[in-house]
Amino acid sequence: MSTSVTERSAAAGPALSSDPAADEARRRGLRRMRVVATSLLVVAAIVFLLTREHGGAWGYVNAAAEAAMVGAIADWFAVTALFRHPLGLPIPHTAIIPRRKASLGASLQEFVTENFLRPEVVKERLDSAELTRRAGVWLAEGDHAERLVREGSKITAHALTRVKRDDVAALVRDAIVPRLVEEPLAPVAGKLLGDVLAERAHVGMVDLVLDELHAWLLENEDEVMALVGERAPWWTPQWVDERVGSRLHLEAVTWVQEIRDQPEHRARRALDGWLGRLVDDLQSDEATQERFERLKSRMLNQPQVTTTGVAIWDALRHALVETLQDEDGMLRRRALQELHALADRLQRDTDLQARGDRVVADAGAYLVEHYGSEVATIISATVDRWDGVETARKVELHVGRDLQFIRINGTVVGGLAGLVIHTLSHLV
Repeated sequence: MSTSVTERSAAAGPALSSDPAADEARRRGLRRMRVVATSLLVVAAIVFLLTREHGGAWGYVNAAAEAAMVGAIADWFAVTALFRHPLGLPIPHTAIIPRRKASLGASLQEFVTENFLRPEVVKERLDSAELTRRAGVWLAEGDHAERLVREGSKITAHALTRVKRDDVAALVRDAIVPRLVEEPLAPVAGKLLGDVLAERAHVGMVDLVLDELHAWLLENEDEVMALVGERAPWWTPQWVDERVGSRLHLEAVTWVQEIRDQPEHRARRALDGWLGRLVDDLQSDEATQERFERLKSRMLNQPQVTTTGVAIWDALRHALVETLQDEDGMLRRRALQELHALADRLQRDTDLQARGDRVVADAGAYLVEHYGSEVATIISATVDRWDGVETARKVELHVGRDLQFIRINGTVVGGLAGLVIHTLSHLV
């Protein structure tokens, strides 16, 4: 028993997917055009038989009918040979699609690559598509921005919850810390500290420390007195220790208050000078740089660094997840505001549209130039997995109706050519 088409298709791989309703409509159209083309051949044959023994004007009709039959049969053979062996005869160079589907797939791949997947073609098309402006219009329409924020928040929150503590610990311990240990950070720290000094950003920190120190001294006079008593010689009278401690406490409070209230106090200037020298030493003095790197290494190699890093990540992740899951949360509202603002800019700002379109076009051209040939291999790989007979049947279903016009044209043109040749032969 011969193997069925379905069995061959299953063995060779999947064929073209299709819509059954659409296939049925194509099948009816193909059947109808086949009837028309075959009817013309039958009509030409009948006319040929009826006019075979007649002369005069009927001879012209007979010649035209004969040529029409030849053209119809030749074109029927050509169309049929694409999909199967005509009359089931294994004639060479017939059943082209079933036998040559691999080479046809390769040729189709080459055609698409050379004519469509070209950087200049893709870039020109993307550049003229106004994708940036259309993206702005899409964002502004309906609830597209809200949906984007909602779905993006869900995806981000889910991704954050899937990150394991052990993975974060391994990242900190095996990747971040070794990299920081190996990387010289003294010049970077010096540059950063220099920027802080230039912007006077450290003043706020100094003021905060002085405020806290002044408040602590005022609230803890007994602590200062006790400290002086512990450090005093054993032979000094207690009242002397108390007088000295009270005086030292008063002087300390007054000194700290003066530094706090006087922006140009010499202690502040001394601190600024020391920090300025530290900035220069961190960037140029080898001894200072070496001491800084040793201190950095000792700090980073402490086990608590990994624990602290994981704890910071957990706190940050927990806060982010809670905010992302809150539909009325600040993060979602801010993201929605930014998307609406972006949508407005994408629609109104022509410079932004031009830059966006240029970026998209350049990205598309780059992808096609570097990966277009690999993408095009999908064509040959897919065609190669199709069953030959099933592929021929499907292709014929899609284009066979139009190919029947070749048979119709062959009949008509053949008849006209036969009439012209017969007329010329009589005239000569």
